[in-house]
Amino acid sequence: MSGRRPGRLVRSASFFVSVGSYDEGVSEIIELARRARVASYALAEASRATKDAALHAMAAALRANTDAIVAANAKDVAAARDAGTPESTVDRLALDPSRVDAMAAGLEQLAGLADPIGEVVRGYTLPNGLELRQVRVPFGVVGIIYEARPNVTADAAGICLKSGNAVLLRGSSSAAASNEAIIAVLRDAAESAGLPADVVQGVPTDRAAVKELMQARGLVDVLIPRGGAGLIQTVVSESSVPVIETGVGNCHVYIDAEADLDLGLEILLNSKTQRPSVCNAAESLLVHASVADEFLARALPALAEAGVTVHGDPKVVAISNNRPTTDAGAAVEGADDVEGAGAVVGVGAVVGSVVEATEEDFGAEYNSLDLSAAVVDSLEDAVQHIRRYSSGHTDAIITRSQAAARRFTTAVDSAAVVVNASTRFTDGGEFGFGAEIGISTQKLHARGPMGLPEMTSTKYVVTGEGQIRT
Repeated sequence: MSGRRPGRLVRSASFFVSVGSYDEGVSEIIELARRARVASYALAEASRATKDAALHAMAAALRANTDAIVAANAKDVAAARDAGTPESTVDRLALDPSRVDAMAAGLEQLAGLADPIGEVVRGYTLPNGLELRQVRVPFGVVGIIYEARPNVTADAAGICLKSGNAVLLRGSSSAAASNEAIIAVLRDAAESAGLPADVVQGVPTDRAAVKELMQARGLVDVLIPRGGAGLIQTVVSESSVPVIETGVGNCHVYIDAEADLDLGLEILLNSKTQRPSVCNAAESLLVHASVADEFLARALPALAEAGVTVHGDPKVVAISNNRPTTDAGAAVEGADDVEGAGAVVGVGAVVGSVVEATEEDFGAEYNSLDLSAAVVDSLEDAVQHIRRYSSGHTDAIITRSQAAARRFTTAVDSAAVVVNASTRFTDGGEFGFGAEIGISTQKLHARGPMGLPEMTSTKYVVTGEGQIRT
C-alpha cells in the first residue's frame, strides 16, 4: 500500500460515504470531489430511462425509510430547541411522514419532466456543408451549500441527477443527522438503479471542509449557495469555483397613482403574509403620494390584523398617527400619546405597529412579518428607490396604466418584474418549470428561477465530410 492508506468514514459509518483509499496528503474533500467527477462521467452518459428509474427508486426508498429519517430528524430538532433556536427555524428544520412523502413526490415529479440533456438548442448547416448543433450537456459536478431545511437535500439531489450532474451536498450542522440519513437512502437507491452511488455525496459540515469545497476549482464545476445573505455572500466572496448566486430577496410592491387599490391591497397582503419566510415574499411597500392617504388608511389596519410590523418613512408614520383605528374605524383614544416613532394600529384583538424605519430597513430581507414602507412622489422616485435598495429578485407594480407598467418593467432591473400580481409567483413551479434549484439574482449563468435547463451548459457538435479550412 505504498503511499496510500485504508479508507475511513466521513462523519459516521451509518450515513456518510466511505472515502475509500486515497493518496497521502489528499484531503477528504478533494477525494469526495474526485469521486464525484468519476461518477459524473457515467451519469452524463446515462439514458433518461436510467435516470428516471433512479428517481423513482429514490422516492420509494424515502418512503420505505420514513421512520429512520424522522428519527434522525428528531435529534436535530431536539438539539435546535435545546440551543434556543426560534420556532420558525425549527419548523423549517422539522420532518414528519407527510414532509418525507412530499420529498418523495417531488422526485417522482422530476421523473416525469423532459430530460434537458441532449436537447438541440439550435442547429443549422453552414455554407461549407458543416452541420452545426448546440446541444445541452451537464455541468458535471455541482456543489450545493444550504441551510436548515433537510428537504433541500432530496430536492437538490433529484434536480442534479435529472440534469446529469453529480452533486456534493453540504447542509447545515443543525440538520446533520437528517441529511446523513437522507443521503444514505438516496445513494443506495441510485446504486440499485444502476448508477454510481457517488452521484450523490454529503460533505462534512465543518468550516474547513466548506472552505476547501469552495476552492476545489477543476473538480467542482459550479457552487450554488441557498440560504441567508450571510451564507451567500461568504460563498460568493471566498470561492474560486464559479458560483450561481441565489435567493436573497428584498422584493418591492409599488402602488402606482393609477392603481386599483382593492387589487393592490389583496396583492400586498398575499405577497407579504402568505409565507413571509421565503425569498419571494414582499419586504418593502412603496405608495404614490397621490393615493397614499387612501391606500394606507386601509392597508395599515389590514397589515396589523395579519401581525405585520410596518417600518415606515416619516410620511407613512405621519399617516399612521393621523389614522389610528380599531375594527370599528374609530380613533384610538390617546393614540397621539403613544410613545415611540409611530402609532399603534389595531384591528379587533390583533395589534400591529408602525415604527420609524432606519436606512437599514429599506435594504432588509426580513423573512418575517415585517415590512418597510415609504411614500414616493412619482413613478420615477419609485424606480430610483428600487434601484438603490432592491436585491434584484422580484419587484412588482400595481397600476391600470399601460405606460406606467411599461416604464416600470423597462427601468427596474430585477430577475422578475411583475405587473398586477403577487411577488410570490417568482418560483420554478409557479412558472411551469416543474422544479427549481433556486432563484438566481445574478445575470450569469442563469437569472430567475433555475429549472432543469438552467442546470446545464452547452457544447457544439460539428459534423463534416472532410472539410478543411482555407
